[in-house]
Amino acid sequence: MSNRSNRSMSAGIVKVLVAFSVLFASALPALADQPSPLLGKGRPVQWWFVFKLNSAVFPGCSGTAQRSCPFGGSVQSATKYKFGQQYVYASSDKATLSAGTDCAGDSTDDPIGATFGEIYSGSYYYVVWNDQFYDHPVIQGCTTECGSPWGHSKGILAWDEQGDGFIMQVSTPSWPGSGSSKHPREDDGNSLGCVEDDDVKVSQHFFALKLNHADVVEVLNGLVNASIVTDPNNKQLVNNGGPNDITTLVATLGKRSSSDTVQVSKLSSGVTLISKSSGEHIPPWQLVSHELDDVSIRAATWWTKPAIPSTTQSTDIGCWPSSWHKPGAVQIATGGTWSGTAFSLEGGPGGDRNHAKIGVSTSGTHPYVIFGDMNQQGALSGEKCGSSQNGRGGLFFVLSDSDLHSAVTDLIAGDSAPE
Repeated sequence: MSNRSNRSMSAGIVKVLVAFSVLFASALPALADQPSPLLGKGRPVQWWFVFKLNSAVFPGCSGTAQRSCPFGGSVQSATKYKFGQQYVYASSDKATLSAGTDCAGDSTDDPIGATFGEIYSGSYYYVVWNDQFYDHPVIQGCTTECGSPWGHSKGILAWDEQGDGFIMQVSTPSWPGSGSSKHPREDDGNSLGCVEDDDVKVSQHFFALKLNHADVVEVLNGLVNASIVTDPNNKQLVNNGGPNDITTLVATLGKRSSSDTVQVSKLSSGVTLISKSSGEHIPPWQLVSHELDDVSIRAATWWTKPAIPSTTQSTDIGCWPSSWHKPGAVQIATGGTWSGTAFSLEGGPGGDRNHAKIGVSTSGTHPYVIFGDMNQQGALSGEKCGSSQNGRGGLFFVLSDSDLHSAVTDLIAGDSAPE
């Protein structure tokens, strides 16, 4: 082959490589701009989990970190209530738990603050929902909070023009209360620890998950089924747009559904989504066991009156469809441990309590970790099958990961409620 042929071939290869590089480079901004959960600014992940520890045992923030209010509000006085914004977290990058080094939700360097800030300071479409807005904003048909049959559910969903997005499930009353700096919350804060009623005394959990277009539709169907509390006509809570199938579903939110069904779907990440309707009058965590092929579960929730006790597979459950097989055992965690320090996982007043709703499988072959909206409160049998959480809707996200399962199992290891 002549030198001219060699030079010609080399030039052709170079042109192909240059063209490929330009194409690849042009795709990078699109990938970087996709809405995703963030561990910190510019650090996207598939999912993350944060457990905010209680203020009685883990007061203040980690290290020398100082509280701030990047999304509005003012730092709540420690004389009013003892605050606690220390936290531990895990993610799809590292599924074992690590201690945070700052204040949960107070910057773009922690998972909560970075992920929420991506929505609040950005241009995504969103839905914010919470059954405890405490009149900021006012929700038609509710008092200061929205009781049964409204869903006991809290969180924020965001998506882009293509319909790709993410969800952040939260357990905090009254936070967040706005999804955009263009529509700020009036008469209250919108930063964790800077809201009058967000209750940073007790433990809370947060779970964020990346979603594709089809996932966003599945989540919205689950939110409709669960009767979540929002207002599509209030830009503070809803910025609707994007694909038609999404906008149509968003427009139906903020209404009490007549559904009496349970919706179960598998998301593209492999995470299972369970949506309980308010009309399905059954104990919430027994429902989760049933939908996961009757695995036994250990769950930590706001466990207080009317408290549902721990159950075994042989426990009689009258508040249960006659056509369903019996669920596995559900053990109620009342104590946990972090870094050798024990803390309470019961509900009720006081800074040593827990408002997170998390669980792990304790039988079967799948290392399930469950992030829920619902407390284990209500009834097992009798005439009050629709009481408390039995008669409300909510979501559960079930992730299978052995490292996370081991870490959360250790976190909620301790005392248990009696049967």
